[in-house]
Amino acid sequence: MKAYLFPGQGAQFTGMGLDLYENSEKAKDLFNQANEILGFEITKIMFEGSAEELKETKVTQPAIFLHSTILAEVLGDAFQPDMVAGHSLGELSALVANKTLAFDDGLSLVSKRAQAMQKACEQQPSTMAAVLGLEDEVVERICEETSGIVVAANYNCPGQLVISGEIEAVNKACESLTEAGARRALLLPVGGAFHSPLMEPAREELAAAIEATRFAAPACPVYQNVNASAVTDPSEIKKNLMLQLTAPVKWTQTVQQMIKDGGTSFIEVGPGNVLQGLMRKIDRSVETGKAEL
Repeated sequence: MKAYLFPGQGAQFTGMGLDLYENSEKAKDLFNQANEILGFEITKIMFEGSAEELKETKVTQPAIFLHSTILAEVLGDAFQPDMVAGHSLGELSALVANKTLAFDDGLSLVSKRAQAMQKACEQQPSTMAAVLGLEDEVVERICEETSGIVVAANYNCPGQLVISGEIEAVNKACESLTEAGARRALLLPVGGAFHSPLMEPAREELAAAIEATRFAAPACPVYQNVNASAVTDPSEIKKNLMLQLTAPVKWTQTVQQMIKDGGTSFIEVGPGNVLQGLMRKIDRSVETGKAEL
């Protein structure tokens, strides 16, 4: 069975999507539509902008979403997934690709998500850190024992877990994790504590927008971040998406479940190759690849 995977924040690069724009009329139309929906020329930043400009949350998230969803659209009949999943932001790309969300609705939600997250970051200084070389259970226990808000946020692959929370609590947890034998506990250059309780204001804002958006029956199951399970019921997909900003991204568990359910070929759709790298660490025996024109 063919599984398509959609990347999240951090996969952006200058020039992303330009090949699609230049080689496909359909892609050009969708990019131009995106400029109108967003109210600014995101194509100019994607194709010519600096790394600094692309790092702005209000740009990064729509840019990655557009690269992924437009590539899937341009592939046309060659794009026939049996199952889809997306890492954090990538879940919205996956929901457009499997026909749960219309392209314009998906982009509007991504834009609202980015702005809501930015606001939440500005309300309370917070951060994230990557922890390498420790069992998940050890990381979870140390987070629980650390005073302040710090939680396991991204289960990326065995031995790589990202923690998220208040700056002081994350720093304290990093010290304890290093003492416990972590190969590295490294602060990440992010604007805030994504997938932690500190994103509650953003979750509430995005939940209202999700509630007001039409979700159709999907063409194939989506494996969602919050429960790492196949979902086909539109109301359940909505509910899980509303929880996503404050819940951990169970990526390792998601991929393992997809393999259990018959996934044999995993194809990354969008910028970068982060998910292919994680796939090799989760299960080397499955076939991985990159979607290309």
